[in-house]
Parts: sequence; structure tokens; C-alpha cells
Amino acid sequence: MSILAFDLGTSSVRGLVLDADARPLPGALARRKTPITIVDGGAATIDGRAYLDGFTQCLDELSAAGHLDGVELVATSAQWHSVVPLDPGGEPLGPVLTWLDTRPTAPPGIPGPADPHDYHHRTGTWWHRFYWSVRLPWLREMGEVRPARFAGLVEYIFGRLLEEPAMSISQASGTGLLDLRTLDWDVEACELARVRPGELPPLAPADWHGRLRAEYARRWPALRDVRWTPPTGDGAASNVGSACYDTRRAAVTVGTSAAVRLVQSAPADTELPPLPDELWRYRVDHRHVITGTAFSAGGSLYAWARRELRLPEGAALDEALTRIPPHQVTLRADPRFGGDRPPGLAPGGSGSVDGIGLDTSAVEILAALMAALCDEVGVGVAAIESTLDNKVQVVLGGGAMAASAWWRHAFAAVLAPREVHHVPDPEIGAVGAALVAIDRLDGAKGRERIVRTDEG
Repeated sequence: MSILAFDLGTSSVRGLVLDADARPLPGALARRKTPITIVDGGAATIDGRAYLDGFTQCLDELSAAGHLDGVELVATSAQWHSVVPLDPGGEPLGPVLTWLDTRPTAPPGIPGPADPHDYHHRTGTWWHRFYWSVRLPWLREMGEVRPARFAGLVEYIFGRLLEEPAMSISQASGTGLLDLRTLDWDVEACELARVRPGELPPLAPADWHGRLRAEYARRWPALRDVRWTPPTGDGAASNVGSACYDTRRAAVTVGTSAAVRLVQSAPADTELPPLPDELWRYRVDHRHVITGTAFSAGGSLYAWARRELRLPEGAALDEALTRIPPHQVTLRADPRFGGDRPPGLAPGGSGSVDGIGLDTSAVEILAALMAALCDEVGVGVAAIESTLDNKVQVVLGGGAMAASAWWRHAFAAVLAPREVHHVPDPEIGAVGAALVAIDRLDGAKGRERIVRTDEG
């Protein structure tokens, strides 16, 4: 059996084929970049139709190369928190709002949840611009046409390709409208979002599987009878792909953004673990939750610095960074150039670098920004540990971690004396989604995927 796994990220869509144990097959990878439009005022959007085109192009490429032959299952890691208004035919009425969009505001005169602490514990979220409880009313006010319904990016794509699509519990938890214990839409959150009947996608039961519509089955005949499993939120998939599937290990992932997360067992209708005020919580699946905190700074900030500071490329940049040991960074930086993730409310443009002099180099500014994110993550790890009886091991993952030895060592310095590992393979999201799909959350263990940071 082969598994077709997708990673629907903010900056790209990737499709790869894995073996039955979720190991990537050589050469079976297709990728399309998906530009995000960021403009003044906090807008950060994706063209949904263009994203769908990139998705189908990846399938066309894999099909043409014969990589889809023998595929029996499709698994997907999909970005959390996106939302797009749709017309009655399922077509977008505007661009897809990403997690990075800071424009939505709550309707005037609405006081918010009756009991914010209970609301936070039930939904794992806050009444915040990041979630659908605030985004849906704002989208209605902004649009010229009343939406028939709302969907995340992956629900829009699956709605075009599959028969009887549904929203996975994992994706629904990222909207902020799900009761994490009952696994149903939360009444109060939906009231705040002013949800009308039929506006939200149907929730997928644990045994849900999708299948291609007839026209797409003709386009990719190898997938005609293949089962499509419920998508897993990208953060949850990254944890599983990093072998962080229980309370022994926390994952620190640096992709377009950055996050620190911990997976815990929590079957439906059982008591949820404690949740500190500063942490969010979503669902991996019907039996596990994931708790953590996230930061807008990450690969996007790193890419901005490399571009705007005209930094050297590749080995030259690595060499320049080695001359600045992490403990000798002297500039003081606030990395919130893209604003705050919840529960913070700082807008985009809140970042800064202090202490710059005429002898300051561009590489020193980059090092300060990278070190500042390490400090933020260190605080997040400590908050997660406050709910446990043990210190955690930390596993660094994501493309930025795989590419930068300096950043890995900077994280290790901040997180000491904890044991710190990293995942050399950047495809942790797709692999993790496949492991969730085959019910093997522990499947990344012992596969030589985890490396001690002080060893490479």
C-alpha cells in the first residue's frame, strides 16, 4: 500500500507519496508555491482558486510520473484558521483569510463570552480576531454579497473535488467554534459568530472517508476508489511527524510561523487537561488534543530579513552566523513584525530592533531576530510544562530548523538543560498526517528521524 500525503501550507502546497509505514518514496514529490498577498492594514490573503489550481497541478505531476499507482489512502495536513466565504455553488466570494490577517474586528456592542474562562476551556480559544467567532461577522459586514456558507481552505478544495465532503474535528477545532469535549459546535461561540443554519460545514464522524467526484476520478484514474481521510491541522500533523505524540516531548516547529505544542490523550466526553490562560488548545483527532502557543515570527520573518537586509545566501550566511555565538547576541529585538498570535492583540508592524549602531551588520540584526524568537518559545515551553509533572524533551522541526544549524543551537541554548533534538526531514506535516490517518501516532518513533541537536 502507498499513501498520498498533502501538506497545504501558507506558502506552498506539496504532495508526496509514502509507503505503508509513512516513509517518503524517492522522487515522489510535487510542489507548487502559493503566494500570500500581504498589504498595509493587516491584510494577508490567498487566492483560493489559484491554490486549488496548484493542488490539482501537483496531482497531475504525480499522476504523469506514475507515482499514484498503488495509492490506497490520501492524508492531508492542512493549515488551521483560514476562512473563505462561499456562494451557493461553493465558489469563493473573496480571497481566503489566513492566520496572518489581523483586520477582523468584533461587532460593536457585543460584550463577548459570558464566562471567558469557561469559554477558553471549552473551545481552547479566545474571542479574538484570529477565530471564526470574530471573523464571520466581520466578513459579512465587508462583503457585498451574503455568503451561503463558510469554509476553511481545505474544505473549499475538498468541496470541489470530493463527494459529500465534511470538516474534520481537527480542522473544526481551529475555527474556535468547537466544543473540544463534546466534539460538536459550541452554542455560545456560534452565537458570537452569528452563525445561521447551514453556514458551517458538516462535521466528519470518526469513520468518515471521502471519494473523488466522477470528473476527477477520470482525470486521475489511479485514485478512482481511493479513500480520502479527514484532514489534520498542520500543527497537530507536525507534532506527530516529529515523534511528539504524548507528554514526554514537545514540538517546536518553525515554518512560515513558529509554535510550541504538546499532544495529550483526551477522548470525547472526558475531562479535558488543565489549560493555562496563555495557551490555546485544538484537536488532533477524536481521541487527542494538542495544547500550545504560536508566534507570527518564523520563516516569514527570516525570509523578510534575508531579502530586505540583502544577506548572503547559503553557506556564506551560515559562515557569517557562526561568528556570532547565540549567547553573544547583544541587540535587543521584538520579533512581532507580523503582529501577535492570540491571545495577544499587537498589530502587524509591532516588531523592533534596539541597539543598532553604525558598526552593526545585517547578520547581527538577523541573529537578534532569531534569538528573540527563541526566547519567546522558551516562555511557551515553560507554560506547557506548568501543567505537567515532568520536564519535556523538545524536538525542533520545520524547514527553517532543517536549514539553519545556528538557529537550532540558539534554541538549544535557551531551552537548556532540557534535551533538545531536531528532525532533519522538513516533510514532517505530510508524514504526520499520514500517521494520524493510519492510526499510528507513534509511528515516527525509532525511525532515525530524530537527531540530538548537539550532534548536527
